[in-house]
Amino acid sequence: MSSCRLSTRTKNSRRLVALALGLGLASAALGTAGPASAQDTAKSPAAGYVGKADGAGSKAFFDAVLAKVAERQAEHPSLKVVTVYYNVGQAPSFRSQISSAASIWNSSVSNVKLAATSGGADFSYYEGNDSRGSYASTDGHGSGYIFLDYAQNRQYDSIRVTAHETGHVLGLPDHYSGPCSELMSGGGPGTSCTNRYPNAAERSRVNQLWANGLAKALAKVNAAR
Repeated sequence: MSSCRLSTRTKNSRRLVALALGLGLASAALGTAGPASAQDTAKSPAAGYVGKADGAGSKAFFDAVLAKVAERQAEHPSLKVVTVYYNVGQAPSFRSQISSAASIWNSSVSNVKLAATSGGADFSYYEGNDSRGSYASTDGHGSGYIFLDYAQNRQYDSIRVTAHETGHVLGLPDHYSGPCSELMSGGGPGTSCTNRYPNAAERSRVNQLWANGLAKALAKVNAAR
């Protein structure tokens, strides 16, 4: 009997992996790897607060998160709102900013919610010094994190920086040429910009991404059963 259960679980796991690959998603959990060194992180597609926009890096980060969430959601298909879990253990200096950023997003969108956890997380925050500033990074295979740079968070509004980087987890790319009213314009409008909230278009895009992406994921899982 136990052998039969194991076989069923194995089949389900394989189906989920196939689902992730079919959707072009990474198939491993986030939050397990951080910035080991500047050399390591430089190899990863990254989306930063100031710099050249990297839409591919943002999408890879979002896809990696969604792959993990899809596995969890497939076990509870009746859930209407997706919860993405984050860990702040490696960024103790930014606990307040991270909490504020999560609250901002939770009050701005309805199809996905952010929640802190001390256990297994979908992604993690890290802090430290990096000449590139703050950024969201992924290796494209499910390992990703948000890095918050000390100097940049003193120069720019820290909650805006954190909310901006968290936007990458939710699927938004950088758009540095945008106005201050656009959260994903990041540091483009300059240090005087203190807007911490996504605009209507950004809110709509995140809701659309999570509603459509997860619906397709669950549909594929149900079809494979």
